[in-house]
Amino acid sequence: MDRREAMLRELNLYPQWKLRVRSAQVVQEEPAPISIAAEAIAPTAIDKKTPFSSSPSAVGGRSDIGDLGWTELKQQVRDCTACKLRAGCTQTVFGVGDENADWLFVGEGPGADEDALGEPFVGQAGKLLDNMLMSIKLKRGNNVYIANIVKCRPPGNRNPEADEVATCLPYLQRQIELIQPKMIVALGKVASNALLGKDATLASLRGKLHEYRGIPLIVTYHPAYLLRSPNEKAKAWQDLCMAVRTRHGEA
Repeated sequence: MDRREAMLRELNLYPQWKLRVRSAQVVQEEPAPISIAAEAIAPTAIDKKTPFSSSPSAVGGRSDIGDLGWTELKQQVRDCTACKLRAGCTQTVFGVGDENADWLFVGEGPGADEDALGEPFVGQAGKLLDNMLMSIKLKRGNNVYIANIVKCRPPGNRNPEADEVATCLPYLQRQIELIQPKMIVALGKVASNALLGKDATLASLRGKLHEYRGIPLIVTYHPAYLLRSPNEKAKAWQDLCMAVRTRHGEA
């Protein structure tokens, strides 16, 4: 079994999905880029609802977070004690990857493995995310940046609370301003609602093209959920295909 077949089997996508080339521009490395038939996903409309808003002054008393560069922003996150999450975690988890990436993947918050190592998505969910990236010819650190809504691990891996999201979100907003990605993929309900400023179910957000401040945004399942519900992996594949088509003007 070659690596490509093994990856597709891990995603529950082998052998029922056929990959075929749509555009030579999509190619970053072998094998050829993915695509699916246009009828697999219904036509979508852009949701232009104002994204979640949080005042930068809420972060550690700072009002100038919008002026910070990468070095200063990383230091600000390391030193942050603005919410109760910092007292219960080992370290902050800033984000990782290409700081000029076209693709930004946003999760919910660090888990135990991420808290220990200081990098997002490094446990079993991280391995699955890496396979998801490979399925659309992407690779961690290569034109991809990975971050979370909150930078500190919530106790017991619970969902971050509204005040914790409001306090930490300006850090991610500044990261997005610095990266200027061409596509955002929100992984799970918490990330999707925070970025879109909504309180909606994941089912109602999937399959639609959204925007975050003019940047196309696609919603899909969090890899941790897919580990618990592997039958949903095919739907996640559809979401990733939609993101690829949108990124390359084929949606």
